[in-house]
Amino acid sequence: MRAALLLAAAVWVADQLTKAWVILALPPGYRGEAVGGVFRLVHVRNRGIAFSLFHDSGPLVAIGLQVLVAVVVVVLLVHLARGSHDRWVGGGLALVLGGAAGNLTDRLLRGEVVDFLYFFITTANGELAWPAFNVADAAISTGAGLVVVGELLRSRRGNDAPDSR
Repeated sequence: MRAALLLAAAVWVADQLTKAWVILALPPGYRGEAVGGVFRLVHVRNRGIAFSLFHDSGPLVAIGLQVLVAVVVVVLLVHLARGSHDRWVGGGLALVLGGAAGNLTDRLLRGEVVDFLYFFITTANGELAWPAFNVADAAISTGAGLVVVGELLRSRRGNDAPDSR
């Protein structure tokens, strides 16, 4: 459990440091030069959750509901991480926890989340892009993937024994 909390804290710190740099170094609305035609730094703010869901909602929904959901998720993740003895699942839950805490911090401090990583492919019709995201979002997605892998491996082993490797 201690290693999981340290990993979650490291994700939170990395997320907050990168967002602080973006806020200080890049003006809102910034769209940097493309790197290799597939990536650019941007500075956008997201008042919604998961791919800007509820972005246009009123302040009660935009802040209240999102903070409530985030707090419940963080508490649930701490509980699940405590009970996990599988490295894949525990590590994945720690990444999700750190990411959720990072985005929750943004919502509490700013009322919105700072996003700055933007990947795209240029086509004849313009850019085919993934929505801008941040370190917390990347940790959440990676962590969810690790939880799935851990559960698949556990299922393949045919028992509930933890991965002792």
